[in-house]
Amino acid sequence: MNVMDIEFPNLGIYLKGVPKTIHLFGSFTIAYYGVIIAIGICLGILLAAHLAKKYGGNPDVVWDFAIYAVIFSIVGARIYYVIFSWDYYKYDILSIFNLRNGGIAIYGAVIGAFTTLFVYCRVKKISPLKLGDYCVPGLALGQAIGRWGNFMNREAFGEYTDNLFAMRLPVNIVRVRDISENIAAHMEEGADFIQVHPTFLYESMWNFALLILLLVWWKHKKFNGEIILMYLGGYGLGRLWIEGLRTDQLLFPGTSVAVSQVLAGVLVVFAVVCETAVLLKRKKSAVAEK
Repeated sequence: MNVMDIEFPNLGIYLKGVPKTIHLFGSFTIAYYGVIIAIGICLGILLAAHLAKKYGGNPDVVWDFAIYAVIFSIVGARIYYVIFSWDYYKYDILSIFNLRNGGIAIYGAVIGAFTTLFVYCRVKKISPLKLGDYCVPGLALGQAIGRWGNFMNREAFGEYTDNLFAMRLPVNIVRVRDISENIAAHMEEGADFIQVHPTFLYESMWNFALLILLLVWWKHKKFNGEIILMYLGGYGLGRLWIEGLRTDQLLFPGTSVAVSQVLAGVLVVFAVVCETAVLLKRKKSAVAEK
């Protein structure tokens, strides 16, 4: 297997020479990961602006908010990753600022985006729930597209599998620390590849499905913030099981507990409790009015 190949043998898909970077002017390189993330961000903002225009909001506010949200989402994604990978960075502090070597976490970006949302709306004196409802479908779209950056980087994969979507990657192109004992134990003698769950694909498909659900439900939403809760619960539910398959989990220090799984579970519970509480309150108010 060539070092740049990616294969899905059970689907009969064999991709030859899949590049990781684009070479410009002979010496400058741009990672496909960054290009795909940028495309996801732009399309997500366009969708949010479109929803604002369609449902009576101000698309200019979305664009203004997006500038701050993108910046602080990237900062949040990096801080989250560094905190839970501190053993790797503590001996080389300057490497924290070297994003070209990777190391961002999507939940950190989500936390950064929502923190920015509430601060921005407080300053501008507008409803964060209404603006958030416009934006989270775009967030789901951006995440669905962005996961393909992991595909180009040969990262964010899961344990060994031989299911329909099993993906083969050359050993020499992936990080050694991401090859678990289970993956190594299933390597054929003399094989130069690993066979794993394409968890980037699972999450991308999940996020596209979530996006469709959010868009379909929009006309039926009962209160501002409901789309936000559906996103938090829906994304959390998918991440809860997908994260369990991955070999590059960020763990609570000194434990084998995955940070993202715990956070995903908390968000699912939070979304369900809030949705239920609001609907019960609305129902009680409707009964009282009668």
